[in-house]
Amino acid sequence: MKEEKGFYERLAEKGVSRRDFMKYCGFLTATMGLSSSFVPKVAEVFAAPKQRPPVVWLHFGECTGCSEATLRSMYPWIDQLVLEILSIEYHETIMAAAGHQAEDVLRSAVKKHEGNFICVVEGAIATKYDGAYGKIGGRTFLEIGKDVCSKAAAVVCIGNCACFGGIQAAAPNPGGYKGVGDALGIQTVNVSGCPPNPINFVGTVVNYLLLGKLPELDWANRPLFAYGKTIHDQCPRRSHYEMDEFVEEFGSEEAAMGYCLYKMGCKGPSTYNNCPIVKFNGGTSWPIQAGHPCIGCSEPGFWDEMTPFFESQ
Repeated sequence: MKEEKGFYERLAEKGVSRRDFMKYCGFLTATMGLSSSFVPKVAEVFAAPKQRPPVVWLHFGECTGCSEATLRSMYPWIDQLVLEILSIEYHETIMAAAGHQAEDVLRSAVKKHEGNFICVVEGAIATKYDGAYGKIGGRTFLEIGKDVCSKAAAVVCIGNCACFGGIQAAAPNPGGYKGVGDALGIQTVNVSGCPPNPINFVGTVVNYLLLGKLPELDWANRPLFAYGKTIHDQCPRRSHYEMDEFVEEFGSEEAAMGYCLYKMGCKGPSTYNNCPIVKFNGGTSWPIQAGHPCIGCSEPGFWDEMTPFFESQ
């Protein structure tokens, strides 16, 4: 109880009321597909976590945008996620150590928590020429992945690059870049997107802490709670999808195209994600709401299969 009270006091210091926090927990619970009876339990995961699983966060071929998106998560803020919910043992972007010292930290963390840590991977792995297209500290991404991921309790890929290869795997792909699961021949939990919404990563972590297991996955090993429906099926513009309806309502095909963005190249009908529901920047907006077609960034091979992004369908 003392720990829980301290958590709410810290929230208050940041200008967040207990009511606002519980609203967030309700939103997260609904996003995870759980009943409202789980809201107090989800709140307890943040306020008084019973365990702090160690996390080793690896960076391979990527732009660090997924880390940047996670760093801007709200309720919990990243400092709470790191210091109070997870025990981040290694993360190149936020750790103070560098060079040989950082490599020593990685080796020490893997050895200390072998079989018990969650490995979060950001970025694709080069596989051609024995992985020579990507190295850290003299070791290839392929070597590091085989070493670290094989010793983890679970591997969570964050972002399209780690999940499916991303832009690194786009044709002609001279480095033979692949997603982590494909490159290493292991099953991963894929929180895809470019970048993914932080709430989908937080929801995956909360599912693990709350239920003691990782969430149910779809055919691409993505959490079903986040990737179970297409963008189109959840889009508020969906009722205006058929062009006949467009023309009847707006008077002309040209005017109609300003509403539903499918004819402008929107990939919403073939993209699975919960963007229309959770949105970005604290629930402020999302690409289609801002007038930009979906580019299908949560799908495998989207750089090759979804381009050109603005070609008329």
